[in-house]
Amino acid sequence: MDRGRRVINTMIRKSFLGLALLVFAGVARADWALNMPRGVTELSAETYDLHMLIFWVCVGIGVVVFGVMIYSLIMHRQSKGAKAADFSHSTTAEVVWTAIPCVILLLMAIPAAETMIKLEDSRDPDMSIVITGYQWKWHYRYQNEDVGFYSNLAEESVKARRLDSGIDPFTVDNYLLDVDEPMVVPVGAKVRLLITANDVLHSWWVPELAIKKDAIPGIINETWFRAEQVGTYRGKCTELCGKDHGYMPVVVEVVEPDAYQAWLDTRTGAEQRYANNESTATPEATLAAGE
Repeated sequence: MDRGRRVINTMIRKSFLGLALLVFAGVARADWALNMPRGVTELSAETYDLHMLIFWVCVGIGVVVFGVMIYSLIMHRQSKGAKAADFSHSTTAEVVWTAIPCVILLLMAIPAAETMIKLEDSRDPDMSIVITGYQWKWHYRYQNEDVGFYSNLAEESVKARRLDSGIDPFTVDNYLLDVDEPMVVPVGAKVRLLITANDVLHSWWVPELAIKKDAIPGIINETWFRAEQVGTYRGKCTELCGKDHGYMPVVVEVVEPDAYQAWLDTRTGAEQRYANNESTATPEATLAAGE
C-alpha cells in the first residue's frame, strides 16, 4: 500500500513540476516557440489547423487512457479489498478497443489526405523559381525571367562568426538568419518552387511558409506557396551538408506587385554581373560562402 502511494505521489509531483517548468520557460524565454507557427499562406494555416486537430484528439485519448489507469490504480488497489479477475479474455472488449482506434484513424486520415493533395497541386503557377543548394549557399533562378543569383550569409554574420572576432553575436540583427540577396516574390502570387542540389544533400525550410523540401543532386522536388501577407520570412538548411551547414540561411521577402516588378527590373542580368565579379557580395561574404 505504501509503495503504491509513493508511486502515485511521485507521478503527481513530477506532473506539477513539469507544468511549472513549462510556465517558467514561457515567461523567461518569450521567443521560445513550443508549437508550429500558423504561417502566412492558406496551406500553412490549413496545416496548422490540422496539426491542432490531431493534437487535441491525442490529448483527449491521453486523458481518457491515463484517467482510467489512475482511477484503476486508486480504486482497485489491494488495500480496498480488490481481487484480480479470473477470466482469460473478453471478445467484446477486444472488438471495441480495436474498432475505436480504427474509426479515429479514418476520421483523421480524411482531412490529412485532402491537405496533402493540395500541398502537391502546383499546377498553373504565376511564377516558377528553381532553387539549387550549394556548399554553402543557395542559388535562385526565376524561370521565364533573365534573373538568377546566389544567396550567401550576410556580411554582418560572416564577421561575427569568425573565431576571436570580438563581435558579440547578440548585437547582430538576425545573426546567421540573414543573407545578402533574399528571394523576392509578390504577395498573392502562386509560386512554384523546383528544388535541387549541385553537390550534396541540402534542405530548404521556411516555417512561415510551411515548406521543408530536400534538395537532392540529380532530383527535382516540387512544391508551391501563395503568401498572403507582405513581410520577410526566414528559414535555413535543415540537412547536415558539411562544415558550414549552419551558415546557409533562407530569406524570402514578400512584397507588393509594384515593388516586385521594380526589383525584377533591377535584377535583370544580375547573374552575368556576378560572373563578371560585379556581385554586391563583399569579398568576406564570398570567401565564407566557399566561392
